[in-house]
Amino acid sequence: MLKSRQLLVTQKVLVLHPAYVAGKLGVVCGEELISNGRPTGRWLIQVDCTSEHIIVSLSRDEFELLNQDAEQV
Repeated sequence: MLKSRQLLVTQKVLVLHPAYVAGKLGVVCGEELISNGRPTGRWLIQVDCTSEHIIVSLSRDEFELLNQDAEQV
């Protein structure tokens, strides 16, 4: 896992929380912004699910970055 604070769109992540998506892989979609365009400090993550498309808003401590060359968990 990477500890870098730098996040890029399309980076793979492992979701730690909340429980209903914990342990699943996801992809960074971008930083969440409020209506005036200011960042909230949260990230939009598209979770890899077989039956449905789920996008969650997560704080940085709710997911971990995966290495570029890491195999899927």
